[in-house]
Parts: sequence; structure tokens; C-alpha cells
Amino acid sequence: MSITHAILGILSWKSVTGYDLKKIIQESPFMYWSANNNQIYKSLVQLLDEGFVTCEIQHQESLPSKKIYTITEEGLSELKDWVVSTPEPPDLKNSFLIQLAWADQLSAAELNALFTKYEEEVRTQILLQQEQKLRGPFSPGRTAREIYLWDMIYDNLIDFYKREWEWIQKLRSELRVPMEKEENQMKVQVIERGTKKYVECASTETALRTGQDALDLIAACFENDTNLLVLHAETLSDDFFNLRTGLAGEMLQKFMNYRVKAALILTNEQVVKGRFKELLSEANKGNDFRVFGSTGEAEEWLLSF
Repeated sequence: MSITHAILGILSWKSVTGYDLKKIIQESPFMYWSANNNQIYKSLVQLLDEGFVTCEIQHQESLPSKKIYTITEEGLSELKDWVVSTPEPPDLKNSFLIQLAWADQLSAAELNALFTKYEEEVRTQILLQQEQKLRGPFSPGRTAREIYLWDMIYDNLIDFYKREWEWIQKLRSELRVPMEKEENQMKVQVIERGTKKYVECASTETALRTGQDALDLIAACFENDTNLLVLHAETLSDDFFNLRTGLAGEMLQKFMNYRVKAALILTNEQVVKGRFKELLSEANKGNDFRVFGSTGEAEEWLLSF
């Protein structure tokens, strides 16, 4: 399957811009392309050349013009031809299996660490897919059958990760590698502001210092039906502010991977220096993670989404 068929499928639902296509594909849990601008527009040019889509320029006052793409009858025919073609077998690309193939050289402690990291990712994926389904899976929703088909796609994804969790537990049991997970008691609260809410973590039993801690924060967001997080600097270990440890990069990457928008409340400017200061300066240019001096400022930014 190529990305062009995914684009034709979306356009069979409604006419959209290239930006809208990119957003839909990025937010889909099963359309697995990175969907960067180059992929999208290169595919649209190909579809235009083949007569499968048309493009209409829509002018806007005081705003750049938009290109609206619409599927043609030829495009609908091409899409149906692909839909009725013989399905490909499931494409299993799991780098963990390759790691596991050569894991006999590891000590019991190293093997436990490897299993734990994989379990962290699987557990968070289960929560992510369950949370997305709870919110109501994205679907064109044109017929009851279409709604059901899309709902079952989410069930397929959830069941996959559940089976993966059961499999890794069986692996632990057979190899007698007990789970040695250290629990960190986080004190989180849900702050509601009108129709919006966010999770705030102001204190912890021990300072946050691992990727698992980031996943636990993400899980707290999903369990409370939000993707907005306020994190106080006092909850973070010194390793977070030392870029050599890689902790800040690891935690921020996890927030981005699971589309959690995080605001850090930082009142001690003494820790903001060197490369960490450069990191914060760069982060404050984006819309995934920002640093503020007060909860009020952080809340104002988060609730703008």
C-alpha cells in the first residue's frame, strides 16, 4: 500500500487541503506514514497527474490562498480497485524481537531492564489507544457499518498491545526474570477550567528520574481524559537539568510521541544555564513543551489548545 491510497480514501470522505491531510494521517493510529509535507505534496502531484484528484484554489482575505483537493470519479474507481485487491499479510516490524534474538549475552539484571523498557512502551500504547477509543474513534461516520468498521480498527490495535503484554509476561515467567519495578508515588491532581482540564504534578515521593516516570505522567493524563500536563521543577531530579544524562531529551520525546502538551513551572533560574538554557529557548518556540515562571502563565498557554 502506498500513501496515495490513504489520501484517496480521505478525499473520498471530503475535500481537504494538504495541511488537513497531513493532520489526519499524523493523528491516525493505523496510517503509519510519517506524513511529512514532502510525502503529502509529492503524492498529491502524482494523483493530479493521473487525474485521480482535482485542485481548486480558494482565496482568503488577509490570509494565504488554500488549495482544496477533491477526488474524481477516476480516483474513486482507483480507490475501490485497491480496496477489493488481495490484502497484504500483516507487516511485522518489531525491532525488540531483533534485540531479543541476541539477548542471551545479557545478565539477569540487564535482561530485566530490557523487558521493563519494552513493557513501559506497551503499557502506554494500551492506555493511548483505549483513551482515543473512549473519546470516540475518528471516523467519517457516514453509515452505521462504517462507524463499526472504524471502531473495530481500534479494537484490533488495543488487542494487539494486550497480546504483546501477555507475551512479555510469559517470557518473564519462563525465563524466571521477575519484574523489579520501583514505584514512584506521584501526587497528581486534575484541574478543571470550564470545559477543559489538565493534570498537575506538584510533588513526588522521589524525584522523577526515568523514562518510566514520564510514561506514568502520560498515563495519568490519559486516565483523566486530557493531554495537558503541568509539571513543577521541584519534582524533577538534577539529572533532568544536566543534558549529559539524556533524561530531559528522553522525557520530552515521550511527551511528544504521545501528544501530551507539557508546561514546566520553573522558579529557580540557577538551574537554567549552559546547554539546558539553549534547550528551553528552543522548546519555547514550539507548541509541545514550554517553560513558565508561574502556574497562571502555564495554564493560560495550555488552555489555549
